[in-house]
Amino acid sequence: MNTLRQDALAGVVVFLVALPLCLGIAQASGLPPFVGLLTGIIGGIAVTALSPSRFAVSGPAAGLVTIVVAAIETLGSFSAFLTALALAGVLQLLLGVLRAGRFISLVPASVIKGMLAAIGILLIVQQIPVALGTEEETRLADLADGETSFSTSAIAVAAGGLLVLWLWGSAPIRRIKSLRWIPGPLIAVLIGCLTTLLLTRIDPQALAALPRIALPEFASLGELVGELESPAWGALRNPAVWTVAVTLALVASLETLLSQEALKKMRPQNPPPSPNREMFAQGVGNLLSGALGAMPITAVIVRSSVNVSSGAQTKLSIFIHGALLLICGLWFSGLLTLIPLASLAAVLLYTGYKLATPRLFIEQFRQGPAQYVPFLATIAGILVFGMLAGIGIGIAVQVAFSIWRSHRHSLQLARYDDHYVLRIQQNLTFLHNPHLLALLAKIPEKSVVIVEHDSAGYLDPDVQAVLDDFAESAPQRGIHLNQWPVGSH
Repeated sequence: MNTLRQDALAGVVVFLVALPLCLGIAQASGLPPFVGLLTGIIGGIAVTALSPSRFAVSGPAAGLVTIVVAAIETLGSFSAFLTALALAGVLQLLLGVLRAGRFISLVPASVIKGMLAAIGILLIVQQIPVALGTEEETRLADLADGETSFSTSAIAVAAGGLLVLWLWGSAPIRRIKSLRWIPGPLIAVLIGCLTTLLLTRIDPQALAALPRIALPEFASLGELVGELESPAWGALRNPAVWTVAVTLALVASLETLLSQEALKKMRPQNPPPSPNREMFAQGVGNLLSGALGAMPITAVIVRSSVNVSSGAQTKLSIFIHGALLLICGLWFSGLLTLIPLASLAAVLLYTGYKLATPRLFIEQFRQGPAQYVPFLATIAGILVFGMLAGIGIGIAVQVAFSIWRSHRHSLQLARYDDHYVLRIQQNLTFLHNPHLLALLAKIPEKSVVIVEHDSAGYLDPDVQAVLDDFAESAPQRGIHLNQWPVGSH
């Protein structure tokens, strides 16, 4: 009971942050806004009950919007997508049981940052037409033909929302203690609602050009359940469903575990939450989401950080946020229809900017090509080929860079008059042969070659064969060998 007041306040604040994000993420995914609320409810109640973390808030994530849109388009229906989502939940359950959470440390930081930046770019590209008030099917490329009509009221609402979000993140506003607990996205949405009410009275024509949220009203839980879409289990025979499921499971797990790592730095827990138990909890959540007609769930760092900064002490704050989302969806859906889509677009555009901020690109370039090349390769791969392929490309480029740098430092050749010192700095495999052959080719006739190989505990047979060939030809060339590796002539 001592923590009830703090948890209650934190739960209300998290709810105020989560509400516009849940609605906006569903809208951006081309789904009814209530689906976003349902996802937040499942994440806030079911996942929280199983999660080992006291502070991590789960729900729909902006980072998965582009995957959801592409997957629904590929699979042809939302019901087929729900099948893939339920399957992704099962895969996450298996990953948790197999204790695969520890492998998050194998994903390079450059690839993770590239993934987040690509998500931000895709989010911005997707939301610009919404902010301009164009038709639902309009894409960014269609805006250049000059035939697309814009909505002045939508543009004004989106611009006002972006201005509010920018001001709310500025130092002068952050210094005002009484405003810190009020989330910027909520203020942006409230301004959009006030605009709707104002236009209702003074300019109905402008109001008609301002697209708004459309929510069904439910008189009971029974009506709500009746509106939910069910997965098409027959779609399991479609190989594309399995591809989408693997993509969702990997990306959702990656985002969840990254959020947990970031949360550890903000509010340490002792003992730290098990990543494997978290994977299991997220798997249950996504299995439920797929079965009930919701969206993918992850632990979200934005809502989690708000939960911590609002003074949460226990899981109760997250349960309260989930319960408030449920109450809002059941009995206050009429009020939510005041929210313009342009307000939600502003929230998502700002979120995309934060994910792909220019500062991130500058930081990566300052760290050199070993960081920015995989970073850019990940972004390009995701933008061109999709999320899973892009992450794979980024990891492959990072591995190639690591191998190349390892090769450059594994062997060194130094000259002292007619003496050459070949230093073997580490264990060698057949992949080192090209570099080794290039160095040996630099040694002229009538030289003395000294090999320092104390740091190498293993030489691949192919490497040893190269050394043996050089040793065989050395006497004919007048080359004297000293401390040649064991196993050669």
